[in-house]
Amino acid sequence: MKIDWDRRTCARKGHVTYAPDEPELRRRLRAETSLGETWRCLRCGDFVLGEPHGTGPAEQAPLVPRGKVLRDLFILRFLAIERAVRGVFVVLVAVAVWKFSNSQDAVRRLFDENLDVFRPVFKHFHYDLDHSPVVGTIQKSFGYKHSTLVLVAALLLAYALIELVEAGGLWYAKRWAEYLTVVATAAFLPLEIYELTEHVSYLKVATLVLNILAVLYIALAKRLFGLRGGRKAFEEERHSASLLEVEESAGVIVVS
Repeated sequence: MKIDWDRRTCARKGHVTYAPDEPELRRRLRAETSLGETWRCLRCGDFVLGEPHGTGPAEQAPLVPRGKVLRDLFILRFLAIERAVRGVFVVLVAVAVWKFSNSQDAVRRLFDENLDVFRPVFKHFHYDLDHSPVVGTIQKSFGYKHSTLVLVAALLLAYALIELVEAGGLWYAKRWAEYLTVVATAAFLPLEIYELTEHVSYLKVATLVLNILAVLYIALAKRLFGLRGGRKAFEEERHSASLLEVEESAGVIVVS
């Protein structure tokens, strides 16, 4: 089912109307009804009863996202939420690593004590904790130096900061955030592929696929790095979606 992004957004945020000073364009956007004057919404194109929300020259009218631009904004905000959730999770992991680095011996003793308690339980279900890769990874971490763990925590915080900055920029559709997302995500793709060679999981595969799609979509849809005409073509596409641009073009009489 095709989504009407214009009406969907107007239903959530309300209509946007504007009365241009240019007589011909003003006439095309205005209509009289038995209930009073109506003005065309610059987003969905429907006529809305009441005074316009703004007035002035057409060139000063607000550039209201429509159609494909709205769809792209929805996808960017989905990616922004995903980046924000990931960033918060990484922050929590970084804090856990930092706290662990300051109480390594106490955590080791607590872990060993609980391991002895749960070993018979897991043995009953034919699971050998002594040869568990998860348990082995945890036990290896107890041998790391305090300085190493602090460095890991700092690197995790730096990564989380990048994710949160990406999330904020993508939410507001900032072009610098789109570049940052493509570059940062692409930089981590080799690491994600390497992790898959070590151990395959549905979560890792899903994350890798999502990141590859995000890089390709943002780079192509937003015409980054000169792709598909670059920034100039991107700006022309945004303006061509404007209802005022459409009506101005429709009102031009071409003389051959």
